[in-house]
Amino acid sequence: MISAEFFCAELDRRGYGFFSGVPCSFLKGPFAVLERRESYVPAPNEGIALSMAAGAELGGTRAVVLAQNSGLGNLLDPLTSLTMAYGIPLLLFVSLRGWPRAEDDEPHHAAMGAGTIGVLEALGVAHGILDPAEESLGGLLDRAEAARRENRSFVVLVPAKTVGAHPAALAPDARMDRRDAVSLIAGHLGDALVYSTTGMISRELFGVVDDPRNFYMQGSMGHAIGLGLGTALNRPDQDVVVIDGDGAALMHLGGLALAGERRPPNLTHFVLDNGAYDSTGGQRTRTTAVRWDQLALAAGYRTGAVCRTPEEVTARLGEIKGRPGPHLVALHIARGGPTPPRVTSAHTNAEVRARFQAAATRARKEDLP
Repeated sequence: MISAEFFCAELDRRGYGFFSGVPCSFLKGPFAVLERRESYVPAPNEGIALSMAAGAELGGTRAVVLAQNSGLGNLLDPLTSLTMAYGIPLLLFVSLRGWPRAEDDEPHHAAMGAGTIGVLEALGVAHGILDPAEESLGGLLDRAEAARRENRSFVVLVPAKTVGAHPAALAPDARMDRRDAVSLIAGHLGDALVYSTTGMISRELFGVVDDPRNFYMQGSMGHAIGLGLGTALNRPDQDVVVIDGDGAALMHLGGLALAGERRPPNLTHFVLDNGAYDSTGGQRTRTTAVRWDQLALAAGYRTGAVCRTPEEVTARLGEIKGRPGPHLVALHIARGGPTPPRVTSAHTNAEVRARFQAAATRARKEDLP
């Protein structure tokens, strides 16, 4: 296995001076090293990471993008219409989740696991698969240099157990942990239809209260608000709750802006903010805090609030109960915590979808005269 320290030192030796990306657990070692540097800027989504890297290259600094293959879709537009169209060479490290055997990973990685290499080949993007040996990294970086001379990007594909871990940076303290926050929210859900975001938050909700009205969204990071908005607009008879993470909410802020513009009165949007991507190793989402209350009001939500203690959460939920929304409630929570059970230990994705739809349909029938 390649150590994270060697991995980053080799990039330094090759003259790379700017780094950005969205974390993956396969690359948590390099991310942990890079987070200690000013030259690393965490991106809200992979497309922004790519465009920042292209801007660095245009300014004369060699740049690297690190991402999960599930985020390759966020990369494709700027990859094809920006870097390929203008001949801006970049070095990308993309994990190979769901490869070579889909059954060895979570179900939502199956499609991209099977399709990542084919997508790159279809677009004519130079690429190679990294082996867990230092000489493999050197050989692929040599190929990246050759591609650079032709103004072409190069993608290094990183399978599981290829690059080692590195101690993560210490996290700031907080008054609530993730389970406390989810438990507080769960106690106020009532008969709402609930969309929980990918990763630890869906797993935590599943562990606290497994209900057919919960749609545990695994994968499709950043799109829980889109699911909730689509349901809220078309089911005005039904309360709808979205439980988001800060990284997911920041990934596609346009969804938040659209919720504020459409203003469905039956929508409540929770954002659990720990400033980190807990599911991939605790990498930071940003350095400075987001003022979620002000952001929500600026976007058009009827109310916005930030809570730092269980007492503040309880008081806020009492204040908005029965009031038309949309409401946004951000909860500042600690990073990490005990690992909750996987949803897929009990339900397939198809089962989650089927029982959720059945519950939603049943609720509609019960409301008919």
